[in-house]
Amino acid sequence: MGDFLSVAYPWIKSIHVIAIIAWMAGMLYLPRLFVYHADAEPGSDRSETFKVMERRLLRAIMNPAMIAAFIFGGLLLATPGVVDWGAGWIWVKLAAVGAMTVIHHVFAKWFKDFCDDANTRTARTYRIANEIPTLLLIIIVLMVIGRPF
Repeated sequence: MGDFLSVAYPWIKSIHVIAIIAWMAGMLYLPRLFVYHADAEPGSDRSETFKVMERRLLRAIMNPAMIAAFIFGGLLLATPGVVDWGAGWIWVKLAAVGAMTVIHHVFAKWFKDFCDDANTRTARTYRIANEIPTLLLIIIVLMVIGRPF
């Protein structure tokens, strides 16, 4: 298996990066949709349109992209010589990926609240939440590219 992973490494890494880009696009856009949705009257045409947009983004882009990122990221972790498990950067990166996953699930919960016309959060809450994936992305990229420790 190790030989296959080593040979396929550039392809696995490429697909992993593509999946991350798609996942992050959704993680940055979905809370922005929530900002606008929070100001829409529940049950209105505008609110129903946001529900469709949010559902398609979450189910057709974000969820599959996250799963692909995990699968191909796991293959990268299993590739011989790619990760020094004694280095600190990989643990910080994995913790940030874990936090990104938690935020993804929080966003999915918020989407369900909107679907049930049960949102209780303000647009300001979603504006603040919109910054969290950006901060986590910065940490992840700095750890993977810079490997500071």
